[in-house]
Amino acid sequence: MKKQTMLDYLETCLEKELGEYDFAIDWDTKKHLVEVIVVLYGHNNQTVTVEDLEGIVSEEEIIEFEDSVLLCAGDTDAIDEEDYLAVISFDKKKGMSSHTLKGLAKYLAAVLVEGESDLLDFLQDEGQDVFELVWNEKEFEETVATVKGEDVLLPYPRY
Repeated sequence: MKKQTMLDYLETCLEKELGEYDFAIDWDTKKHLVEVIVVLYGHNNQTVTVEDLEGIVSEEEIIEFEDSVLLCAGDTDAIDEEDYLAVISFDKKKGMSSHTLKGLAKYLAAVLVEGESDLLDFLQDEGQDVFELVWNEKEFEETVATVKGEDVLLPYPRY
């Protein structure tokens, strides 16, 4: 039987915690990066004109907002952390703790619930200039600390 890896476990946790939210896991084997991409949708009833970070303007009825959490092996100096909701390091040889992965899924679900509400408020209030998801490192760590059960190190997958 194949041993469970951190990616297998992460996917299982995300499927359980994120339920109705769209997500994808993008694994860059060469750079040892794992990107967890999440998507929120909002109904633009007022047909508010929305401009994204790249200057693309939309008046679509359904607004799609995408953000991601990056898991990276080792040094994060070459990564622009502003491009991600959060950047979390792991040890390529040891992998990641099951509590950290489960906590990530639980906290990301909470961020998405709050973010979905904020997105709908943003689309209803033309005075609101910016919408973004909010990641609080302290709250994430507190969520990880509440995870019950045995904490095991799950290995980084071999390819």
